[in-house]
Amino acid sequence: MKKTNELSKELKTQFSTGKIVLFILTLILLSISGYAQTQTGFGIKGGLNYNANGDYFESISDNAQNPDRNVGYHVGLFGKIGKKVYLRPELVYTRTKSDYKDDTFELSKIDAPVLVGVKVLGPISVFGGPSFQYILDSEFEGININNVEDDFSVGLNFGIGLNFKKLGIDLRYERGFNNNEAKFINTNVGSVESRLDTRPDQLILSLSLLL
Repeated sequence: MKKTNELSKELKTQFSTGKIVLFILTLILLSISGYAQTQTGFGIKGGLNYNANGDYFESISDNAQNPDRNVGYHVGLFGKIGKKVYLRPELVYTRTKSDYKDDTFELSKIDAPVLVGVKVLGPISVFGGPSFQYILDSEFEGININNVEDDFSVGLNFGIGLNFKKLGIDLRYERGFNNNEAKFINTNVGSVESRLDTRPDQLILSLSLLL
């Protein structure tokens, strides 16, 4: 009975999280479709992610292994409302990697940044805002990790952009707000419980095209 109650609580938590993510993504899509009828528009984007997650612990007592950065990628849609001061919602699929000694951690997720930007000089603008993230899949050297603490999390994006009519390029930094560990049994180190911090810590270079 105890296991049944725990399973029921877990399913309710996952369902509630799914509803929150669906609600946020719906708002993003409505923003994009709504601003398409204003003076600006929507477009497509893609680029590279220079990523490192948090520390990896082979067991509770082991010292932390700091990750080496690796290159990933992202593709998605964005919207833009306004000129001098603008709102920019995005919906992006992201795939990243982080290296820990001889092991590699791979993560795929949906990112939904909601950014506010200001043009400061000519084509140059600065921007920032929250990024809502939903983890789709994670893998550590062939081990699929299903028990990430929170599939849904929130981070921060801020950066600088250049816009030349419909073409834009921007460089931003992203960092996760909340601790979000994945726990799994690693048979490579004696079947002990290992922990890995899945929070993003990355530089993102993007090329965008306003349609």
